[in-house]
Amino acid sequence: MRFSFISSIQEIPAAVWQALWCTRYPFIQHDFMALLETSGCVGGRSGWAPLHILVWQGDQLVAAMPGYSKTHSYGEYVFDWSWADAYGRHGLDYYPKWINAMPFTPATGPRLAIVPDVDAQGVMQTLKEAWQALVQQGIHSLHSLFPDASSLNKLPDTWHTRWGCQYHWFNNDYQNWQDFFAQCNSRKRKMMAKERQKVQALNLTISHKTAADLNRADWQAFYGLYQNTYAKRSGRSGYLTAEFFTGLQTVLPGQIHRVDVSRDAQLIASALYFSDATTLYGRYWGCSEEHDGLHFEACYYQGIELAIALGLKRFDPGAQGEHKIARGFTPIFTCSKHFLAHQGFHDAVGEFCREEHVGIERYIQSARQALPFKEGVGCAEPGVLQNAQ
Repeated sequence: MRFSFISSIQEIPAAVWQALWCTRYPFIQHDFMALLETSGCVGGRSGWAPLHILVWQGDQLVAAMPGYSKTHSYGEYVFDWSWADAYGRHGLDYYPKWINAMPFTPATGPRLAIVPDVDAQGVMQTLKEAWQALVQQGIHSLHSLFPDASSLNKLPDTWHTRWGCQYHWFNNDYQNWQDFFAQCNSRKRKMMAKERQKVQALNLTISHKTAADLNRADWQAFYGLYQNTYAKRSGRSGYLTAEFFTGLQTVLPGQIHRVDVSRDAQLIASALYFSDATTLYGRYWGCSEEHDGLHFEACYYQGIELAIALGLKRFDPGAQGEHKIARGFTPIFTCSKHFLAHQGFHDAVGEFCREEHVGIERYIQSARQALPFKEGVGCAEPGVLQNAQ
């Protein structure tokens, strides 16, 4: 077996890439990754240089790890700024680093694909050689962010596991919103009902749309809302370009959904979702008007209704947000894997990850006590790490 690096997903035919993954997880799809490149979200001066690892057996592609060489830590959602600062205090360079991740996407999913009936040990040995080559070329650390269970189990034990927390909604065979609502206790039902009533009183039009319902002007309008909200929250521009959003017209048919909020036919807010065979992913939000409860309605409650309507098992609304717990989103573990070429820092990071895990485990156990469900209603185990389908 041999490895190779490619600096653009377009260097590999789409059909070859797709056959390797066998999943509808949206962010690993060839067209989606290519759109990130052609729209200028990655590559160029973005600090995200595509650097994907391929493993070959003869002329057959038998394994792959999507990856990027990074000169900063923005857009990753697994925060290692303190590690970079520690390197700097010791006169060492932390960057460039290599991350096995989907850009700007803290959504658990496949990070390593190996075709069935191939020598898996041979693949892992070849990948080890590829990682060593990266280090020899000046990469200071290797990271896999938000791997699903299958990918996590393939990654080396010598890479430290860092645990995090997100809040996901799980569909217990609900047929509609009322089925879910009925599983919540009285106090939390009153809270959610009051929040939804506030939005209803605004006399806004809320509609669910797919990419087939949207044209270029619709996506340009969304981009304006997205940038407006990003600037208000962070004081800087969003990572994604206008060309990325208009390009969504031609990728992932049937997997793109929007909840649009309009006043007199004028779009004032919108939430963008993606889906695969099991999961709804809440990804981007923007608005031009601030109203109490509108964000919860468009990004959480409408997302729950959409997940039920699509028959999906899980709704991943994105990173952070402790306020999601009271609205039925269960705290669960997420994870990442890390290897630092500097042995001393590698050992220190390992100790940090072990100590951090204890605190996160305590937090999750405590936070789950705030879930809105009636006594006796079951919920997903905190250690659940599903495989995208």
